Amino acid sequence: MKAMLSRQAGKALGFALLLITFDSCQFAQSVEKDLVTGMSTRGDGLSCKKVYLSDGENVIKRNTFVYGEVYYVNFDGLEGFVRDGQGAFPSMQLIIVSNQGDTALYGNDMYNEFVQGIENDPLDLYGEVTVADPIHSGGEYKLYVNIRDRKGKGSFRAILKFDVVPDERISINSNQVSSKEIYLFSQQRGRTITDGQAEFNENIYMLFEGLEGFSVQEGKVYLGLSLEITDATGNLILDEADLLGDEGMSFEMVQEQLAPNFILTGSQIANPVTCKVRIWDKKGTAWLNASTEIHVN
Repeated sequence: MKAMLSRQAGKALGFALLLITFDSCQFAQSVEKDLVTGMSTRGDGLSCKKVYLSDGENVIKRNTFVYGEVYYVNFDGLEGFVRDGQGAFPSMQLIIVSNQGDTALYGNDMYNEFVQGIENDPLDLYGEVTVADPIHSGGEYKLYVNIRDRKGKGSFRAILKFDVVPDERISINSNQVSSKEIYLFSQQRGRTITDGQAEFNENIYMLFEGLEGFSVQEGKVYLGLSLEITDATGNLILDEADLLGDEGMSFEMVQEQLAPNFILTGSQIANPVTCKVRIWDKKGTAWLNASTEIHVN
């Protein structure tokens, strides 16, 4: 039963280092550290056969993530819960703190919906982390996952330090303009595209957040925005010279998010597809170009 929340360097010397510090009266404490990701765990009355990171399907052996990426902290084979009948009653708290000490994410209990308990023995649990606002690229964070036994005193804790980086698939050039985050987003999947893979008929946004550097007149900015898409053979699929027109836009709205989008229809295309977005100031000289390649299947 599971619940959800919404570098690798050289060869690892080993997956984990295990140290048993106390074992008496069936009450065990243990400390374990993953030498690849740096994730550490501590069991106090609860034990876990395997703790690891994954993308939902494959094990992840790194602690650097792309902005918008989703990763999971998996706990396979949790034991030691006091059972009420056949059921175990775990709670899971998930907290992310920035390097400056600010709380970026707080989930008090990921398992409060299982009021009848969970019969699986041992338990496989996981927490889901989406690396997005108020988490930002360029930052360093620490994740705490606290598992407790509602019916007993056992606990299990995992701590992971991780970094967040912008999507290196997106190339950016600019004059006077900066942006806090630029990324691709799939409306259908409700997630950031971090692997450069998309599907036909998928509504794809290139999102710009925290844009700064444009001229502001009475709270408004006057921008141009072009969108060009070509396939691998140079065939021009889409060419929009200016999606915004001459009307001014609220600077606050533009700063919060600017989101041109496109849909590629059909069933075949020469991959990769190149998407280019240009934003320019019609009242000044500032501009920003962003481009990326997508494989459409």
